[in-house]
Amino acid sequence: MSQTTDASKTLRVGVVGLGFAGTTHLDAYTALPGTEVVALAGKETERLHELAETRHVPHTSPDWQDLVARDDLDIVSIGVPNSLHAPIAIAALESGKHVFCEKPLATTGAEAQAMVDAAVANDRVLEVAYNHRRRADVQFLADHVRPVDGQDGPLGHVYHARASWRRRAGIPGITSWFTNKDAAGGGPLIDLGSHVLDIAMYLMGEPRVVAVSAVAYNELGTAGRGGSTGGGPVSGATGRPFDVEDFANALLRFEDGSSLQLQASWASYSKDDEDIEVELLGSTGGARLFVRNYATEGTVELYSDIDGVPAVTRPAVHVPAGHHQRVIEEFLATIRSGSHEGHHGEFALHRTRVVDAVYASAQAGHEVEVVR
Repeated sequence: MSQTTDASKTLRVGVVGLGFAGTTHLDAYTALPGTEVVALAGKETERLHELAETRHVPHTSPDWQDLVARDDLDIVSIGVPNSLHAPIAIAALESGKHVFCEKPLATTGAEAQAMVDAAVANDRVLEVAYNHRRRADVQFLADHVRPVDGQDGPLGHVYHARASWRRRAGIPGITSWFTNKDAAGGGPLIDLGSHVLDIAMYLMGEPRVVAVSAVAYNELGTAGRGGSTGGGPVSGATGRPFDVEDFANALLRFEDGSSLQLQASWASYSKDDEDIEVELLGSTGGARLFVRNYATEGTVELYSDIDGVPAVTRPAVHVPAGHHQRVIEEFLATIRSGSHEGHHGEFALHRTRVVDAVYASAQAGHEVEVVR
């Protein structure tokens, strides 16, 4: 099979998955120049044929193995339950294809390590869809806190951060794979928390987490409460288990001495709606990202002193749609560059190790070290 790095050549894509993630990938590739979706795979026959017809995909298969085995693909894009990320990605990487994968990278650090090893061994790009990092307000904050000419930015030394994604009532229905530990790997921490963990670590300059102390609960889900309107039952009333958390809270310690409080919940009796928050505490300033119900305006506040008086600045930052398309654009640009070093999924591996440690600490009831 040929490996395309020439920017003038079309990159041929196979998409695995027919749900929200797979369809989002499919639509992004379809909208971008220089790519062609050649094949689509998924188990839901009616949905498979509908997407293939409306998006003009010439080849379909119910099995991902058939798609990965094709010799006319440069890319495999994965939008399926978390437990399938590793086997699909490893098979694709070993067959010489680049891989774009939904977050999290995998359900465990061991699986994630195997994916990164396959990407390195075959020098293929392995990118993970941490699309919320590409929000315009997150990018604004990244530019604001970035050191200039070796000097700290306006926030000074960021010594602590708080990152959370909290819902008032949003536990997925029991018939979905999200509440099944074997399929998902966990609950809101691996689902929502991985996004805000990524944003916080990105804004803090990628410090390495060395230890975690965490708690996790499933008080509402197991009792059948906390489901979203129209989302179906959330407890074992259907005979299916609810074996993941619905709330998790952790304190992360970084190698450089800084720290992060990480929180994720699908439901709680609180003022929460659908709230994404990342707050940075620095030695000379602070910053807060607060996104209520996917807001696109008024999401950033900056904290400082002006002539010794505490001051708050609210910059006007508009957040357009299309975060998935932007991360896929970056993925395609990396492939075309021909330089893949540092793009083998390493940063996503560390995030998966952190999620592992959160669950391990919550189960053990004490602080645990993060595997390097």
